[in-house]
Amino acid sequence: MCQKRFNKGGVYMFKEFKEFAVKGNVVDMAVGIIIGAAFGGIVTSFVADIIMPPIGIALGNVDFANLHIILKEGNIPPPYPSLDEAKAAGAVTLNYGVFINTIISFLIVAFSVFLVVRYINKLKREKETPPAEPMTRECPYCLSVIPLKAIRCAHCTADLKGI
Repeated sequence: MCQKRFNKGGVYMFKEFKEFAVKGNVVDMAVGIIIGAAFGGIVTSFVADIIMPPIGIALGNVDFANLHIILKEGNIPPPYPSLDEAKAAGAVTLNYGVFINTIISFLIVAFSVFLVVRYINKLKREKETPPAEPMTRECPYCLSVIPLKAIRCAHCTADLKGI
């Protein structure tokens, strides 16, 4: 008896999950996540390869990807000209240059998302139409609904020219 209840519940749960997974919202969300991940890679490359080199040159040939503080020396004594050499030597480093690149990447992604959301909200506002102007009004004497342009009430025959 317990087995029958479990099977019915299991089949129902699978059917419910299938409906959830196939709905458009889940598929749209999955596509958004995949595109977002690809966009993140593009932004990371944009920051590291396009934005940071000119900033580094302007600041006196600074390579932000190699900015680090040595917390513990590695097998080979410092100095380490690059972060890769420090890691290869087994040094423990605080990589603040990579962190700066990541912050700039985040700001670019956040600003891009802001622009997309702003555009979507603008489209939604344009689609919303103002309410239609009323086509009828109430007769002030008998409170019947009459056409807006009526000059005499069809129900009580009151003169509505001056009203």
